Amino acid sequence: MKLLAISPHLDDAAFSAGGLLASRVDQGWDVTVATCFTGNVAQPTGFALACQLDKGLGAEIDYMALRRDEDLAACRALGARAIHLPFLEAPHRGYASAKMLFAERLPEDRIVDAVATALGELLAAERPDLVLGPLCLGNHVDHHVVLDAMRRSCADHAVMLWEDWPYADRETRVAAVPTLIERLTPETRTRRIAACAAYASQLGFQFGGLEAMSERTERIIEERFYTLHIA
Repeated sequence: MKLLAISPHLDDAAFSAGGLLASRVDQGWDVTVATCFTGNVAQPTGFALACQLDKGLGAEIDYMALRRDEDLAACRALGARAIHLPFLEAPHRGYASAKMLFAERLPEDRIVDAVATALGELLAAERPDLVLGPLCLGNHVDHHVVLDAMRRSCADHAVMLWEDWPYADRETRVAAVPTLIERLTPETRTRRIAACAAYASQLGFQFGGLEAMSERTERIIEERFYTLHIA
């Protein structure tokens, strides 16, 4: 059996579905995490650079190379394979503030077309039995791009959507009944924490540090997933 998790950013799949990914690996599944927005900009400026500097990383650091390395370590902790697609994150596509990341998609931002094409090619090559992706809790524009691209490319596949974490801590109401509830065991929780910990550049910004992330994850007893119905 093959599982393909389609992650908007380099951390979303592990943050949101690390327990299920670890569990399926333990059951003998071939698990792959494909991240869409991992492309480099040689010399970022403006808001894109600020996103890097705010995490304590100097302008000389190759931010996306660092994050891809973190993702490889996270996938090793889960037992999964990593695929990195070359698309640019929203701050490199004209989204010039944090507020814009959670607002309407820019009219000139047509990246969903290219992402859908790439996902179609990936699905044809991987032929997964199950596809996972973001439910879009938090309303990040990149998450919506990926979900829209999945709607275009995944019609012939079984697709379930994870509750985007840590946004799910703030948006607990989902207007649907989960298709799958994955109960975390001590082992899968430990693996999820190890995978999340690999994204060291994000932990301070997202959680306030490694200890805070670990404490919050220890309180999680289950991961919930919802069927994507494609008309």
